[in-house]
Amino acid sequence: MKKHIPNALTLLNLFSGSIAVILAVNNQLVSAAFFVFLGIFFDFFDGFAARKLNVSSELGLQLDSLADMVTSGLVPGIVMYKLLELSLPVWGDSEASELTALSFENLEFNMILPFFGLLVTLGSAYRLAKFNIDEEQQSYFKGLPTPANTILILGLPLILEFQSSEVIQAIILNKWFLIGLTFLSCYILNADIKLFALKFKNFGFKDNAIRYVFLILSLVFIVVLKFIAIPAIILLYLILSVFDNVTSK
Repeated sequence: MKKHIPNALTLLNLFSGSIAVILAVNNQLVSAAFFVFLGIFFDFFDGFAARKLNVSSELGLQLDSLADMVTSGLVPGIVMYKLLELSLPVWGDSEASELTALSFENLEFNMILPFFGLLVTLGSAYRLAKFNIDEEQQSYFKGLPTPANTILILGLPLILEFQSSEVIQAIILNKWFLIGLTFLSCYILNADIKLFALKFKNFGFKDNAIRYVFLILSLVFIVVLKFIAIPAIILLYLILSVFDNVTSK
């Protein structure tokens, strides 16, 4: 019976991600973010349960990646698609009848532009496939994990909803910012950069200094910055990982 517990948690991750897909398609990005975070919660505890119950299996590994492909692959791609849509001008107003030939070319470009957001989904799929065949990533990650990348992207609609200002809207709803973030996301997902994992073999400070520093600073960021802390924490994770790599050498 206990061997089914981790897989049940993985399926709850997939179920949460599937709900998030429906919500994101219907422009309910904040609600979608909630179900993605719930899915990531289940994703963390399915591996934890498998290790504690000593019931890890190849089936569980494949099922975990399939669930992650929805929750941490498809959903962030759809959300980026929707954000790119929001960044574009409205073409249904009275000025549409006065569009020049150049404007029509821009219109065609703007119709295609949101689909660039789905590159996040492709980058996530490639990263998950590499992870499954890479035997080195046991105590560390090579490239940004898909859940962390998803949190980064899902943080944007949360910032717009709960901490919006003219400056924040101008930045987040700038199509070039979103395109740049999309390409950066695809790169850091698959970059050959060693990133520490939040796995504690023991609770001693000496062996886990980088993890304790990360967790403490992340808590401070959340208290001070609230939702804006989300991208700041991901950036902190990357910086501390690079620092850890340099000092360990």
